[in-house]
Amino acid sequence: MELAAPAAATGIGAAPPFHYHYINAGGTTPDRPTPALWVLRTMSDAAPIKHPTGLTGGDFTEADEPLRLFAAWFADAKQSEPVNPEAMALATVDAQGLPNARMVLLKGFDERGFVFYTSAESIKGHELAAAPKAALTFYWKSLQRQVRVRGQVETVAAAEADAYFASRSRMAQIGAWASKQSSALESRLAFEKAIARFTAKFAIGTVPRPPYWVGYRVAPQEIEFWQERPFRLHDRVAFTRASPTAPWIKTRLYP
Repeated sequence: MELAAPAAATGIGAAPPFHYHYINAGGTTPDRPTPALWVLRTMSDAAPIKHPTGLTGGDFTEADEPLRLFAAWFADAKQSEPVNPEAMALATVDAQGLPNARMVLLKGFDERGFVFYTSAESIKGHELAAAPKAALTFYWKSLQRQVRVRGQVETVAAAEADAYFASRSRMAQIGAWASKQSSALESRLAFEKAIARFTAKFAIGTVPRPPYWVGYRVAPQEIEFWQERPFRLHDRVAFTRASPTAPWIKTRLYP
């Protein structure tokens, strides 16, 4: 089962549609039904974007659809980035408007947005409940590339969260129950006792998803691509749209 990217995408040499495939802890299974959890596996016959070394514009600046371009860059990062190419900085704001940023992992993306999972009772969960907007930043040092995303945030459907939670390792599932994320922890021993307690509780059968463990989707309104160049003559392209159904507008920016 595959999800094709929007047919209107014409960037990167008008490549064939890319496809998303469900990723779980044990590998790829093509029969999972939750599209938000599907991530890029192949780019069909699309030629990879070469790492540029000159001062002229790279072919990524000719793209007119950002999600296809992100898929290509993410595929490159998975090949060249040694650790966690899916790592991204997530920025939210608290009740006083003070920003908070932390690293989380991208767990899926498609035309609707970028998905990650966490506890709704964590600091970021409370901040997103009060102000459901966020910014994401990917930085792939091996490629000298950065992608920035901004947009509204929504929770994923319960069925999608259940499917992803079921794909996690059993100890990671136990940890989700044992951790009161962002709360004060009196000692490491207290945490280990909680892990032991829930390990015993769920000794038999599957581990259910905690009701507070949810997925969030950042629906992009802005996506910016940055490629490092010598002498700080970088390439920088931004895509913006007024709503999730509006067409993308591309603007090339000074570095």
